[in-house]
Amino acid sequence: MNYRMIINIIAKILSVEALFMLPALLIAYAKGESASFMAFAIVMGILLVISLPFVLIKPKRKQFFAREGLVAVGLSWITVSLFGALPFTISGAIPNYVNAFFETVSGFTTTGATILGDVEALPMSALYWRSFTHWLGGMGVLVFMMALSPLTGKDSGENMHLLRAESPGIKISKLVPRMKRSAGILYAIYIFLTVLQASLLVIGKVPLFDAVTISFGTAGTGGFAIKNDSLASYSAYTQWVTTVFMFLFSLNFNIYFLLLLRRFKKVFRDDELRSFFIIVLLAVVMVTVNTRGYFQSFGEGLRHSAFQVISIISTSGFCTVDFDLWPQISRTVLVMLMFIGACAGSTGGGPKVVRILVLFRNAKRAIYKAINPQRVKLIYLDGEILEEDTATAVSNYFLLYFLTLAFATLLVTVDGFSMETNFTAALSCLSNVGPGMDGVGATMNYSGFSAFSKIILSVTMLIGRLEIYPILVLAFPQIWKK
Repeated sequence: MNYRMIINIIAKILSVEALFMLPALLIAYAKGESASFMAFAIVMGILLVISLPFVLIKPKRKQFFAREGLVAVGLSWITVSLFGALPFTISGAIPNYVNAFFETVSGFTTTGATILGDVEALPMSALYWRSFTHWLGGMGVLVFMMALSPLTGKDSGENMHLLRAESPGIKISKLVPRMKRSAGILYAIYIFLTVLQASLLVIGKVPLFDAVTISFGTAGTGGFAIKNDSLASYSAYTQWVTTVFMFLFSLNFNIYFLLLLRRFKKVFRDDELRSFFIIVLLAVVMVTVNTRGYFQSFGEGLRHSAFQVISIISTSGFCTVDFDLWPQISRTVLVMLMFIGACAGSTGGGPKVVRILVLFRNAKRAIYKAINPQRVKLIYLDGEILEEDTATAVSNYFLLYFLTLAFATLLVTVDGFSMETNFTAALSCLSNVGPGMDGVGATMNYSGFSAFSKIILSVTMLIGRLEIYPILVLAFPQIWKK
């Protein structure tokens, strides 16, 4: 295990975190928020003092393998969350550190689950930092670092270990031969779509700060809002714009790159993209029909149904209505969407559509083989044969996913809430959705859980965002051996 290299990477990440706190510091100064200003200044100072010596001291050995990649990513996300929570606690915005840690993990993992009952009581600087954690966590802080400079000192396979550990999906490929340029292209698309949404919201007469924070939450598919009613009090125009961009950020970013290259045939051949369109369309139609008596007009019902369906499947978690009051069919559809999630290679969470697709095709193959054991049946994805290792990895992922879900649900039952509350809380955190049902529904929050349960759910959010392995491997003693 190359410990010095891992420490060097974590130190670089912490120095970047300090840099990204600067806008919040400036907002606190401009708004006269003295407590927040001091909090951000202190934390930035701590981060720089801790990180800079390890950044400047270069590791002698730069060999970097898959297990170092998993450990570096897992520890980096835990560390940035631990330090990212400090401004909330020091400023008094969220005095309890466990609550602040839960909120920060929820932000970085783009979950959007909150312990705050009155979001609007937070200072503007704290609201900005809270929303910005979504934007930074959406694409991944390590991907951002690779867009600036290769973390391991060279643009080679070592960086692929980091990208593979942090990025969602069944397989990771470079858009162009050089890793740094690939990461740069991803972030360029990410920034462009974020700025485009914010601009459209401002055109719709949304205040600039609101437009920026909503765009941060949409881009990262996070769902933190700066109003207590999420997006319910905003105009229909704002809700439609957010609906469209939640959908766009749910798609694999490779699709946008292929569109830029005018490789339209490859885009249309993408099985996951077609499946995602069909799932969203069917879910919107079902919910719109099922909730037709809850709204004054068909247009209003369609708007809220489309918003909530896309909000849940994209794992954004924004709300415009209390969907916990909807009929059982619509509520069940939303819970089922939590088990699906967005597309691989997007900023969305959940198991991902492509994994569901592979799982179904693997099951179909098993049925064919049961009927005719001598027949060789291959799995195809996007017109190409899927490797057996990939199909096996998908099955292993779902086994660990459901084991984690069951274990997390069991542990949070100590607080005595209903089964629906406990199960959907664990499911929502594991799939990085945010709201659940019953006690953690659209108008509720996670403040009622004990400190123990909040830590369990925080770990669950990290497991879900990093797709299980980078967090789970930290518990295995073998991973730390030389």
